[in-house]
Amino acid sequence: MKPTFIYLSWLLATIAMTGSLYFSNILNLPPCSLCWWQRICMFPLVILFAIGFVKKDTNCVFYTSPLVIGGLLLSTYHNLLYYGVIESFTACTAGLSCTSKQIEWAGFITIPLLAFTAFLLLSILTAYSILNYRNSYEEK
Repeated sequence: MKPTFIYLSWLLATIAMTGSLYFSNILNLPPCSLCWWQRICMFPLVILFAIGFVKKDTNCVFYTSPLVIGGLLLSTYHNLLYYGVIESFTACTAGLSCTSKQIEWAGFITIPLLAFTAFLLLSILTAYSILNYRNSYEEK
């Protein structure tokens, strides 16, 4: 993973984390249980990508990808629930329902969609970096 991609991944994860904290701590919008799980995947990425960038660790893509993929899967499931494509296997028991509409900008931009977009972009950066890493390794 080139330092540029590590930096872009760190920047994206930092923006997502800051946005998440803004919604919950400034706007006082409580996160649902799926949002909490997505935060568990996103927040460590800020630290891991920062360490990878500072140390110029090209292997950081391998230890961040499980969190990125896990977050993408959770976020995909959350969006499918939110937009009514599927029904929940179990009811959200802790606090706010995972399908509660808190923000809808331009009629379709929601908190679950923002999280999905962040994890999707991180997944694309990670996949590109792994392919790039593999190609550069095979050339040696």
